[in-house]
Amino acid sequence: MRQGSSAGCFTAAVVAFSRFFLFFAWIARPVAFQAVFGGSWILPCLGIMVLPFTTLMYVILVTNGGVAGFDYVWLALAVLLDLAGAGAAAANNRNYIPQGVPGSLPPTSTP
Repeated sequence: MRQGSSAGCFTAAVVAFSRFFLFFAWIARPVAFQAVFGGSWILPCLGIMVLPFTTLMYVILVTNGGVAGFDYVWLALAVLLDLAGAGAAAANNRNYIPQGVPGSLPPTSTP
């Protein structure tokens, strides 16, 4: 991995944006979240932590008439976007794993 790479900063910005946007949408439109999740606050909180884009897309689709037909493609894209963000964060943190642990980067030689 290159030193000074800004991929980690970009990943953090994308992850933070999705969570902030979902949190502020929940504050701005609590009635929509209550209608979608039945008044439960646990599922939206789990959505903010685990799958923010998927949760946001699900709320948008359900409040606009329900999930049917082509809407499943949008949900699948949101899941892929969430998984890509988690994968990018995991790939960026590989250099912090101690040597010898499975999954760590091979040792680099210094010239």
